[in-house]
Amino acid sequence: MTNYERRTAITGGAGFIGSNLLLYLVPSYPQWLFVNVDCLTYAGNLSNLRSIENRDNYVFEKLDIRDRRAVQQCWERHEIDGVIHLAAESHVDRSIDGPLEFVQTNIVGTANLLEAALRQREQLGRFRFHHVSTDEVYGSLGDSGSFTESSQFRPNSPYAASKAAADHLVRAYHRTYGLDTVITNCSNNYGPYQFPEKLIPLMICNAREGRPLPVYGDGLNIRDWLYVGDHCRAVDLVFRDGAAGETYNIGGRNEVTNIDLVKLICRIMDEKLGGGLRAELIEFVTDRPGHDRRYAIDASRIERELGWAPTVSFEDGIRATVDWYFDNEPWLAECTSGAYREYYDKMYSNR
Repeated sequence: MTNYERRTAITGGAGFIGSNLLLYLVPSYPQWLFVNVDCLTYAGNLSNLRSIENRDNYVFEKLDIRDRRAVQQCWERHEIDGVIHLAAESHVDRSIDGPLEFVQTNIVGTANLLEAALRQREQLGRFRFHHVSTDEVYGSLGDSGSFTESSQFRPNSPYAASKAAADHLVRAYHRTYGLDTVITNCSNNYGPYQFPEKLIPLMICNAREGRPLPVYGDGLNIRDWLYVGDHCRAVDLVFRDGAAGETYNIGGRNEVTNIDLVKLICRIMDEKLGGGLRAELIEFVTDRPGHDRRYAIDASRIERELGWAPTVSFEDGIRATVDWYFDNEPWLAECTSGAYREYYDKMYSNR
């Protein structure tokens, strides 16, 4: 077996953030082995990773983190000594329709990974567990203030509650068993390879096709947007240098209302394609249950302690994202067929 300095599993590595992270890490650390662990649900796509799939320090393992034995066998087979855990059911609307899937994957799956980590630590003498979480665990903010690492958890959707439970499990395994853990809670990511059920790619795809642009409620919900490449750099720093047992918030300092975001995408699409005003496609639809009003991340800790800061401005990031979806039509066509199109039609067509 090749003598790598580190052997790191990336769970959910065929998903949006996971694939971007692997595309960043695998070429950057040829002395590390990266094992992509993914069960390839509707949102997992190995075509995201074609540029690295033949590299010597990259391996793909198809397995479900809900299968405790399979996880343990994978860890042992590759002598895994660290994990960056991104595998999760992540779409809030889907969690409202079917919360138990989120409980099984996000909570039970995380517990399985933690148990496997303890066994590996016994065998190898070391193991680092990096749990990638969300700002949604903190609930909703008022008109002012930002979430810090000490903010109280107040999850308002089944998705957020399942991620909060996973955060608590990771913390408990550090406090109880001394496992070397770090947690990151990030704001809303956007960029290449994001599955088109999410707000930004959904609006890009629909605006291009002349389909309605569904906006929940009054459109004044605020999110703090983070370009996925900036997030990947932060995850890398925390995994390597974050203090054991600590949490780091990662945010882009880009607070934007949903309606202003959609109008920006429409303006960029009008510039790119010409023709009619795509903002006329906006349709306000019934708000989803438990819809948090505002998120904002205070990322001063990671900036101060690890030297990270976002580098991509919001408008530049949105323009680059629009360009990427235009330049990758075969990828998009593959994603928006079959089961996804059925789900989309169920969720949005009759609103």
